[in-house]
Amino acid sequence: MMKRLLCLILILFFVSSAIAKEGVLSGLDNLVQSRFKSLDGLSVGLITNPTAVSRRHVHAIDILHKAPNVELVALFAPEHGLRGDEEGGREISSKTDPKTGLPIFSLYGKNKSPSGEMLEDVDALVFDIQDIGTRFYTYISTMFLCMDAAARENKIFIVLDRPNPINGVIVEGPVLDLECQSFVGIQQIALRHGMTVGELALMFNGEEWLESGKVDLRIIEMKNWQRHQVYTETGLPWIKPSPNINTVQSALLYPGMGLLEGTNVSEGRGTLQPFEIMGAPWIDAVLLKGEMENRRFTGISMDTCSYIPASIPGVASRPKYEGQVCKGLLFHIKDMEHLNSVEFGVHLLCAMKQLFPDDFELREQWLCKLLGSKEITAQLSLGRPADEIIAAWQPLLDHFKKQREKVLLYP
Repeated sequence: MMKRLLCLILILFFVSSAIAKEGVLSGLDNLVQSRFKSLDGLSVGLITNPTAVSRRHVHAIDILHKAPNVELVALFAPEHGLRGDEEGGREISSKTDPKTGLPIFSLYGKNKSPSGEMLEDVDALVFDIQDIGTRFYTYISTMFLCMDAAARENKIFIVLDRPNPINGVIVEGPVLDLECQSFVGIQQIALRHGMTVGELALMFNGEEWLESGKVDLRIIEMKNWQRHQVYTETGLPWIKPSPNINTVQSALLYPGMGLLEGTNVSEGRGTLQPFEIMGAPWIDAVLLKGEMENRRFTGISMDTCSYIPASIPGVASRPKYEGQVCKGLLFHIKDMEHLNSVEFGVHLLCAMKQLFPDDFELREQWLCKLLGSKEITAQLSLGRPADEIIAAWQPLLDHFKKQREKVLLYP
């Protein structure tokens, strides 16, 4: 009995060592390993951006363009464009890819969803984009609308899955109220959802949220990814998902710091550390630091700082307080696996409303879209304590967690 137990332990040790050595394989890597079996004989439209690279740094466009028995016929570009060099919120125009000669259809301009004409020569739409785990990051909205278009036009929809870079364990924040539905809040999911794009696609389809009905959905799963992992533990190359998400740390802070966009406080755009730094000319940084430290948050520390936001072509045009000295905080993440960034962001908003009531402003219409909840926005506006606000979103969040359990693909 002891020999069998020892043998089992040794087998598990060598298997886990092999997995650790191999690292995470994305859906794209898995597709290549399978010799493109899932796309065999199909004409493909690829929804993508610069993040769609293999472990060997080869882009999905180049891989699929050369793949045997696969015909890549069209490319589709989300917010920030196919090359990821367009500033957030700026419309993207359709054009031709100079390398492949393929049409690039914009999904962030006049159309946010592919038309029937765009899909005329397509058998399957393939989605390969790195998300960052936050509901108001628009790539998942693009995926949702493309899934709906595929259902409407009777096309296959295939997701090449990638990690949730800020881990797939922590789920927090308000669940979207459909009254606040928009392109930065496409469906009834938590602000920080803790899911991969493949899992989200399964939820969108399984909950029957698509207007055109269920789509023929196929997920090319990752290998070796575990939910507790953040991106730095995967071994995959980090490609900026958008111009202002420079690091994994900024991606992890984004669910909370992104809420500053619904206020008159700088979220760090126009600097080299967006979402890792925040401030305004009227903030007393020492006072704010003391207040936030008194709230005793796990996994994060902060320093006072000052900075001057400046326009950066393709990254930040006319940022808040351009050319003015902003005083505020610079954040350092100490524990990526356990930081509740949404809760931290709400505490930060509440602290500023408490400390600087004459200067701090909530831009409620935009904040409502980001939070996805009129109730939570109203509580912030009324100056309710942060713990009370967090408790208010918990019942719907608990329901979402149960929905989510049905579609999770990874341990």
